[in-house]
Amino acid sequence: MQLGDGKARLALSCVFTLSSFLFFLSLLLAVAEVGGVIVLGEFWRMKDFNSDLFDPGTVMDSSSSDYSRSASSSDADFGFAFNDSNFSDRILRIEIMDDPVQPRPDSDGCTTIADWARHRKRRREDIKKDNVVDLTLLLDEQILNENQPDMDDFVPSENQDEEAVAMAEEPPSGDEAVINNDSTWNMDCSAVVRVRTLHISSPILAAKSPFFYKLFSNGMRESEQRHVTLRINASEEAALMELLNFMYSNTLNITSPPALLDVLMAADKFEVASCMRYCSRLLRNIPMTPESALLYLELPSSVLMADAVQPLTDAAKQYLAGRYKDITKFQEEVMGLPLAGIEAILSSDELQVASEDAVYDFVLKWVRTQYPKLEERREVLGTRLARLIRFPYMTCRKLKKVLTCNDFDHDVASKLVLEALFFKAEAPHRQRILAAESASFNRLFVERAYKYRPVKVVEFELPRQQCVVYLDLKREECANLFPSGRVYSQAFHLGGQGFFLSAHCNMDQQSSFHCFGLFLGMQEKGSVSFAVDYEFAARSRPTEEFVSKYKGNYVFTGGKAVGYRNLFAIPWTTFMAEDSLYFINGVLHLRAELTIRH
Repeated sequence: MQLGDGKARLALSCVFTLSSFLFFLSLLLAVAEVGGVIVLGEFWRMKDFNSDLFDPGTVMDSSSSDYSRSASSSDADFGFAFNDSNFSDRILRIEIMDDPVQPRPDSDGCTTIADWARHRKRRREDIKKDNVVDLTLLLDEQILNENQPDMDDFVPSENQDEEAVAMAEEPPSGDEAVINNDSTWNMDCSAVVRVRTLHISSPILAAKSPFFYKLFSNGMRESEQRHVTLRINASEEAALMELLNFMYSNTLNITSPPALLDVLMAADKFEVASCMRYCSRLLRNIPMTPESALLYLELPSSVLMADAVQPLTDAAKQYLAGRYKDITKFQEEVMGLPLAGIEAILSSDELQVASEDAVYDFVLKWVRTQYPKLEERREVLGTRLARLIRFPYMTCRKLKKVLTCNDFDHDVASKLVLEALFFKAEAPHRQRILAAESASFNRLFVERAYKYRPVKVVEFELPRQQCVVYLDLKREECANLFPSGRVYSQAFHLGGQGFFLSAHCNMDQQSSFHCFGLFLGMQEKGSVSFAVDYEFAARSRPTEEFVSKYKGNYVFTGGKAVGYRNLFAIPWTTFMAEDSLYFINGVLHLRAELTIRH
């Protein structure tokens, strides 16, 4: 009878072994099927494993059919195998340690993004205060990575927010690999407060995570051990369990932003790109606030650099740029934003400001408030903010002030101003080419939607004080003037007085139809009088040369303007027609000549 029982147990064991073998064989087949050819060995022989084999975002073979097959396998749901000994080949022992600081509540206890941010910031500050040395990847006093330094030579990481992955020394049992994934572990094993044990499938975890792939396939003794011990902080437990479940099922059971952020951080730590992408997508679908947008932009650098998180950070930048596009309306609020928020706002082409001079003045005001020390201020301006100020669209008077501004390093200021002047000296078509060529990586030459349109000015001192002003308006800008709109140019100066041009859509003198008008005004208010001869001209087809349209003279006093209500002596509909003589490649080119009368 005992012999029969032994045979029965042997048969049952063989059946179980065969079923487990068939399961892992089917799993490997799903992972390794590329181009219709089964390459089982390649799964474990990959040297440069930087992607999630089950991740739809992974770049596969260029053939669309091959990609569709790979993508379909990436969506496979192995949730039935999670923590099931029947479909597992290893045991994961999770040692949960006391946090190095007072434990914060789990993510479910953080009801808002602001709560999560405060806990995270407090945790970072306390970790830096403790100044605990990170451990290198060690097991049984042997270096896992041949390029790692010896412990005697090891120095603390400069960025302790990264919470670098670390391997602890081997436990006494001899058949377990211990992985400590917390940079603040102080080698005090008594800090372990509880232990959780899970049955895991190494092919599933390795296919989802380069971290686990390297752990299970590095060829050393721990890759052959059946028991693996992972040491984490208590505050990371919930996020890790969600992450492990995701690696099997491709879904999460949480929806709150703080909990998703915790899982996102865990996914970054354990290199699960598909989960990072999943969390990023869920967070993008949640209505954004200034607090959440800033938090997404201030995640640790390792997270921000991940391609999977890029759509989230892009959405955060777009939200901030859209909310604060009129910085004068939210001036007090904007002045309190951190550097990442200011960068997002200044990167926008749709910033609603009077001119780039106003952007420059705002940046100086903000940086002087946030960085009282001159050295820090120069560093931030030179490396972060100067590239976001579009100096080529600043006025020459303001550019002169840049050269003497003490907040900028002199060499940096000289380079920026010289580059701006070279751009201003280019012909309009060359300016458009330069803007188009650099737009993908640098918005320096791209014009914003200024309230006051930029002008190009040529000044003469002799034989008489005179200036020639060029103003270009796009067809779309002119169309937006109908029925009673107006657009103003940036200020320009003659004889120490400030002037501006304004283009109008108005009724003609008999109020019979709409037409295009152009006016010249003087900025300064007061009793100052100024006698000026002026002439308006516009390029017209077919010659595309400037043709004079109106001449006059006027004694200006502050706040007064003069011009012509119907510059082209045609109705608005004719002026805006497709065959209009005055739009050349979709641009209306205007010129005003001003001469001081003596």
